[in-house]
Amino acid sequence: MVGVERLLLLVVGAAASFFMAWTVGAGWTPYAPSVGARTMTIMRAAFFTGAFGIAGAVLQGANVTEAMAAGLIEGVAISPTAAVIALVVAAGLVAVGIFAGYPLATAFTATGAVVGVGLALGGRPAYGKYAQILSLWIVTPFVCGGGAYGLARLIRRDDVPDEYTIPLFGGLVGLILANSPFTLLAPAEGGASIAAVLSEELPLSPTVGLVGVTLAVGAVVGLVLLAEVRASVGRGQRHLLFGIGALVSFSAGGSQVGLAVGPLVPMLTPLELPLLVVLVFGGLGVMFGAWMGAPRMIKALARDFSSLGARRATAALIPAFAIAQTAVLFGVPVSFNEIIVSSIVGSGYAAGGERISRAKILYTVLGWIVSLLLSFVLAFGLLTAVETL
Repeated sequence: MVGVERLLLLVVGAAASFFMAWTVGAGWTPYAPSVGARTMTIMRAAFFTGAFGIAGAVLQGANVTEAMAAGLIEGVAISPTAAVIALVVAAGLVAVGIFAGYPLATAFTATGAVVGVGLALGGRPAYGKYAQILSLWIVTPFVCGGGAYGLARLIRRDDVPDEYTIPLFGGLVGLILANSPFTLLAPAEGGASIAAVLSEELPLSPTVGLVGVTLAVGAVVGLVLLAEVRASVGRGQRHLLFGIGALVSFSAGGSQVGLAVGPLVPMLTPLELPLLVVLVFGGLGVMFGAWMGAPRMIKALARDFSSLGARRATAALIPAFAIAQTAVLFGVPVSFNEIIVSSIVGSGYAAGGERISRAKILYTVLGWIVSLLLSFVLAFGLLTAVETL
């Protein structure tokens, strides 16, 4: 009977995890600035979001997955029942936000639910991890919004033509990409960057080699775009915007899949499944979610928050890519909607902010705060009730 109960919990947990992954993917909006700039249709945006998202989930999803599995609570392991409750609560709240048209912060709901069940089990708060998470959550609007605003202001200057800004921005993206962690490059260590791996092969000190490879990757990307804009500025702009959108979608997979499959990992320990299998499972969920549910959220962010041109859309996505890769590097669950909304608002204000819906922004921020608290209370209360019965 015990075996049957465990199997039933595993099935329910897997279903809840897949549903959570679906809702995470359905709430993704990395290509929203491209849609707002009229360089891509909503359906194409959803397709590429899912395609690049599953790649990111498999290649970069290990760090956040491990943090959600065991890094939020000390002293206890998340039980199968607790994992199911956490996943159902988090996924349910995100689904409500999707159908209501307000992008709730998936990281807030998932983190609140996991902490809630962990404390209900008698675990101790992981204060060090909480400080790291809260720091990134608080810094994100300022880095993304401020960075997008500064880049958008630079783009709008008449004395700085697109022939210079497009290769410059491409080079900046290359610098970030060179230092982004990839699980396959160092599976045992949670990933390693291209710059770190290549610098080890150079007859230079680690620091000099790392800086050299980073600058080389940035230069290559910048030179490729320089050749593009010399042939056609418009084509170079479109390719840069598409490329950044792809990288942001990739980053979404790496930073978000752990929200869905992290709580499931303790349930799968007896099966001794490789983490890669779990990441593929979660990646499929977010891919299907992006294909089926993301168009609604893409429209909401592209049209309701701020109408961006192609240049300001590019400015919005660069800091989004940077902060997402920071979250992946440190294994911190971060809300991708918080990243994108902050970037869009910052870029929108560079043009005066007249098209930004302040009421929509206010309701969204309130929704994030409420979702964090509500997910914690619901998860704690439900598990306590189940344990009592």
